[in-house]
Amino acid sequence: MKNIIITGARQNNLKNISLELPKNQITVFTGVSGSGKSSLVFLTIGAEAQRQINETHNSFVRNRLTHLGIADVDKIENLNVPIIINQQKIGGNARSTVGTVTDIYAQLRLLYSRIGQPFVGYSNIFSFNNPAGMCPECEGLGYVQSINLNKLIDKSKSLNEGAIRFPTFQPGGWRLTRYTQSGYFDNDKILKDYSKQEWDLLLYAKEHKPAKPSENWGKTVLYEGIIPRIEKAFLKKDSKETDIRKDTLSDLVTAATCPVCNGQRLNEKVLSCKIQGKNIADCCSMAIDDLQVFLKSIHAKGYETLLQELIKRLQNLITIGLQYLTLNRTTATLSGGESQRIKMVKQLSNSLIDLLYILDEPSVGLHPADVDNIINIIKQIRDKGNTVLVVEHDPDIISIADHIVDMGPEAGKQGGQIVYQGTFSGLKNSAGKTGRYFHTHPTYNQHPKSFTESIQLSDASMHNLKDVSVSIPLSVLTVVTGVAGSGKSTLISEVLPNQHPYTKVIDQSPIIGSIRSTLLTYLGVADQIRRFYAEANHVNASLFSNNSEGACLACNGTGIQKIDLAFMDDIEQVCDVCDGSGFNPEMLKYTYRGKNIVELMQLTVLEAIEFFDERNLLADFETLTKLGLHYITLGQRLSSFSGGERQRLKLSKELKEQPAVLVLDEPSTGLHPSDTAKLLQVMHELVDAGNTLIVIEHNLDIISQADWIIDMGPGAGKYGGKIVFEGTVAALLQCEGSITGRYLNAYLRR
Repeated sequence: MKNIIITGARQNNLKNISLELPKNQITVFTGVSGSGKSSLVFLTIGAEAQRQINETHNSFVRNRLTHLGIADVDKIENLNVPIIINQQKIGGNARSTVGTVTDIYAQLRLLYSRIGQPFVGYSNIFSFNNPAGMCPECEGLGYVQSINLNKLIDKSKSLNEGAIRFPTFQPGGWRLTRYTQSGYFDNDKILKDYSKQEWDLLLYAKEHKPAKPSENWGKTVLYEGIIPRIEKAFLKKDSKETDIRKDTLSDLVTAATCPVCNGQRLNEKVLSCKIQGKNIADCCSMAIDDLQVFLKSIHAKGYETLLQELIKRLQNLITIGLQYLTLNRTTATLSGGESQRIKMVKQLSNSLIDLLYILDEPSVGLHPADVDNIINIIKQIRDKGNTVLVVEHDPDIISIADHIVDMGPEAGKQGGQIVYQGTFSGLKNSAGKTGRYFHTHPTYNQHPKSFTESIQLSDASMHNLKDVSVSIPLSVLTVVTGVAGSGKSTLISEVLPNQHPYTKVIDQSPIIGSIRSTLLTYLGVADQIRRFYAEANHVNASLFSNNSEGACLACNGTGIQKIDLAFMDDIEQVCDVCDGSGFNPEMLKYTYRGKNIVELMQLTVLEAIEFFDERNLLADFETLTKLGLHYITLGQRLSSFSGGERQRLKLSKELKEQPAVLVLDEPSTGLHPSDTAKLLQVMHELVDAGNTLIVIEHNLDIISQADWIIDMGPGAGKYGGKIVFEGTVAALLQCEGSITGRYLNAYLRR
């Protein structure tokens, strides 16, 4: 079997590297964040494999396929067809569920159409997307939406004064003319003075031709009340105006469980069809493992093959640690880790071989026990006859590799080289940071900080929590552990802030900002840097903003040009005028300390420390370096930050604040062990400064250094929601009932 041969890879920071990768084996790519792992695996190997597959299709199909760009590489030989499984959430709309995305629901529909009683129709009628099967009230969504009139209508104003708070219904808006020209209303009359008849006409009237409209009224135009009009245009199943719905209606619309189907999405006829007393919606609301037990109890002659396939697919979900999910769970509510595991499960059900699987940190968000399940799946994918490339920091996944490529030695411009290539046993003796980590014997916190005061959480019953009460110590580092789905985030990120509102939760959610927002704008120092350029060149500071006078005229400062292909999807590409910087090329003639504004934006945080001597700037950059963000460039857009990077960026601001109760949700996400050590140092500094730090974490490097542990479980979903252990790390090592304790013992014996 020929190896995959990469020659002359120069993508991003890659230093013209060449290497060979064995086929039908697991190759793990390691190295610090920013060392070039993703540039090599995703943007070079994955991009080139995807591009070559795309070229086998016609242009219409090509424009609808995934585009990873053109790799900067001399050549790659012996590529396989790629399957790229990243951490991007599955997303989808309210109709996309775990059942639909795994195709399990389609098979369940087939089962009910064949053996369900009474017979109500064939497979398609069991779909909540089918008009014949969906609940007529909620149109298959399971919930109904209603307009909050108090937020939509300002009764203290007239129609002419803007009483309707909605785009295109405001004065001058085209939708308002339907009401101001209807002949029904005094347009200057304050709405609180309307009669009941006027209210009903304004809000609820069905479509009809008004008796005496104004002379500007169109001949074919019909009058309709505001509520049915907004519902039809923005809330119904076939609504086209999704942009306004997302941006504007979120505050105006309330959602409640559908009173007709009770959230089951299907109509009464379909729900009457049952197998052993359960309809298809009952099955979809059961935990995956309970549903498997139910299906095993069914004996249907002639349909054994269908039942076995269903049971097998459910077992794949159980194997990967997702037994606590239900088939009716919408995909938009899944975490990145859950989404990636579901994508992996789908691959176990196919019989294709000799594929190239590319995985992006599949351990993210997983307890070591769940990582074991991921390892089993990766091995199964390989053993079917496939090649697996994994970008990973987790020691347990690195240790099962057939082949390892360690990138570095540092991040950014100091990275992009191969530090080590070979077996895991050889990695331990290599010179890079990954090798040093495996060569070091792990320890645990044997001298935890003492405490005298605690926060009390009482009777927590949200989601799967089982009436939990617990004390969380103040002024120490508490780590909350447990398998994925055990209730950690519910207890700490939801219940704790509800019961103690002064708690600050620093999570991985997106940072609000425009498409042009960068690291500098987030830090609040962009204006200061523009002033440096303005003073050095005796021009206006706005020339150095890509959101103002300095913006590239071709892309309006976004760095991206959209090509409208009419009936095909738009194509986005880097602006060829400004090369993606967003700045007008005319601005490049102005310099500050020898660098133009684009060159300055390309500096990494580490390089910026050498470039600037202003104390306030250095303080921000040194803090980011402490948090392992030294490789990020000053002009990197906030929208491109990973979840872990966003969380550490938010944390950098907290280091300047007064002592507080801080919650961090898996802050080690995406971190190399050497950067995790830096993060731990910052955590201890925060505690030493008087803060209370509560960290939800799976990383054993962090768990082992806690002052106090709260372990949840014992399992996930309905099997979790309880406190398994409270105490020091030393005590956890003695707790036989804790899965975390078991893995921590194995970690310390490494």
